[in-house]
Amino acid sequence: MKMKFALVGCGNIAKKHAHVITNYLGDSEIVALCDMIPERAQEYSKKFDASAFSSIKEMMDSVGNDIDIINVLTPSGAHFSSIAELVEYGKPIVVEKPIALRLQEADEIIRRCDINGVKIFVVHQNRYNLPIIKAREAFEQGRLGKLVMGTVRLRWKRDQKYYDSANWRGTWAHDGGVFTNQASHHIDMLTWFFGDVESVKAVGVTRLVNIECEDTGAAIIRFTNGSIGILEVTTATRPKDLEGSISFLGEKGSIVIGGFFMNELTTWEFDDKQPMDDEIFEKYGKNPAGWGYNLGEYLKGVIYSIQHNKAGLVDGLEGRISLELISAIYESIETGREIPLRFKPNRCKLGVI
Repeated sequence: MKMKFALVGCGNIAKKHAHVITNYLGDSEIVALCDMIPERAQEYSKKFDASAFSSIKEMMDSVGNDIDIINVLTPSGAHFSSIAELVEYGKPIVVEKPIALRLQEADEIIRRCDINGVKIFVVHQNRYNLPIIKAREAFEQGRLGKLVMGTVRLRWKRDQKYYDSANWRGTWAHDGGVFTNQASHHIDMLTWFFGDVESVKAVGVTRLVNIECEDTGAAIIRFTNGSIGILEVTTATRPKDLEGSISFLGEKGSIVIGGFFMNELTTWEFDDKQPMDDEIFEKYGKNPAGWGYNLGEYLKGVIYSIQHNKAGLVDGLEGRISLELISAIYESIETGREIPLRFKPNRCKLGVI
């Protein structure tokens, strides 16, 4: 069955989604494009022979019956309003991370999707990186044993030109800083492996660019299982990107996955050696070549979930987990205190206009 996609938001991330849908998913196509700047949607429509619209209502009234999946690719601060409008049409929704910028918005999205019977999927495609898949298998088999520490080191370059390329970048109302935008995939990975968070203490500063939010930060996370998480994140690395790595340390083994976005296995050591360990680097050490492999695998999972009425790997509730931790990180930055989870945001600026 051919799956027909609509893209809401035609900025930079739409290029990747469009490429994956038309080149990786096989029997899928883009049938509609929507952007509040009509020229953007029209540019994509010429390339993919799809209808272009400047509003969600116009798009859904015109071709809504032909759409199977809607990908929300608007700036983070517009996710809530986009989904709130779309959910009434009953179509499955894929939204780029984060699900929203404010916890209460995420809760409202989940509530509305439940009421309308709408499946929602939050894009955390790095869960489909080959090294991550094998790490997850080892974790579920108990090969790490009691978890000790998880560490993220994100050292990327985002200069002033990057932030000036769109007026929403680096703002509290529509984007957030390095914790929200760049590190959210790594934060998702930590919580996926280490589980529920007890508390977090964080600091954040803006060092090299002129934006509202932080370009550099660090956080110490206490998980309810007794393990500790460390976040070291920055977009102030110069003169170029260095790494986007994560490590999993346990009583029986250690895994380190480096590369730019947790896509290259660098350490695989366990007390209990297994036959697969001899070929792990050769077969699963990195993703296959090609732009968008992990997003393609993610969207394949979305299609399978829809066609077989199964839960998605990252649904609304799962996507909320990382947002709650990010919100607590900002609450800690603003108050200078260690913030317990669950909490109600009070001084967190994220998503506040």
